[in-house]
Amino acid sequence: MPEAGLFKLDPMIAMNFFLEIDGEVVSALMSVSGLDMEIGVMKVTQTGKDGKKQQVKSIGQVVETPDVQLTRVASNDMTQDPLWKWFNDIRTTGLGAERSTKRKNGSVVIYNSSLTEVARFNFFNGWPSKIATDQLSVDGSDAVKENITLVVERLERVK
Repeated sequence: MPEAGLFKLDPMIAMNFFLEIDGEVVSALMSVSGLDMEIGVMKVTQTGKDGKKQQVKSIGQVVETPDVQLTRVASNDMTQDPLWKWFNDIRTTGLGAERSTKRKNGSVVIYNSSLTEVARFNFFNGWPSKIATDQLSVDGSDAVKENITLVVERLERVK
């Protein structure tokens, strides 16, 4: 039988989510993917005294953290947009020293319909490697979207 309070929690519904860099909100987001965390698995096959083989699984090597994919409405003025400034700085001058100030820490923060924070994914030593503008068409009236690839070294969910 389940615990008494287990089903009293409302499900998490991602209504609003934002990108924070160094504690400052820099963009509202339309979608996010790549918030994956995984533990590597090591498999060892053992043979028992009766000759039967058995596979034993244990914690293996660290699994590489995936890139985080962000989609947002494109900025009207890229010269004032923090993400474009960051991307162009890296594109123009590179990352510099191994742990330069161009690698930043940040968060993807999820809020519910009451604008209460319900989840936070922190990333470390991230930098934007790609900004792709969505396909343009004269047939549509949708806002122009940008897809941003954020390379991160570590990701953790803290809330």
